[in-house]
Amino acid sequence: MGPLNLVLLFVGIVLIGIGWARARGPWVRYRALRAQDQNIARYEAWRGGVRGPSSTGASVAMEILRRQVRVGAAVAVAGCVLAVLGFLLK
Repeated sequence: MGPLNLVLLFVGIVLIGIGWARARGPWVRYRALRAQDQNIARYEAWRGGVRGPSSTGASVAMEILRRQVRVGAAVAVAGCVLAVLGFLLK
């Protein structure tokens, strides 16, 4: 392996770690908010109320968290691509 291969592999591994770290926290918070929102929807359905299509603070927060997860996943995917390129280039 040449120096370019090692650099690409190292940078790829670092980006995978950064992407995973960036996506992990928002994903956990998103899942908790989604579970809470589903619980509220079940409770309101049980009471006979209908939820309107209006956006709530939780839905806005979930959209922000989804965006943060997508950014973290994109960074990790870029790291995977660089790591694979590190192995493929000669």
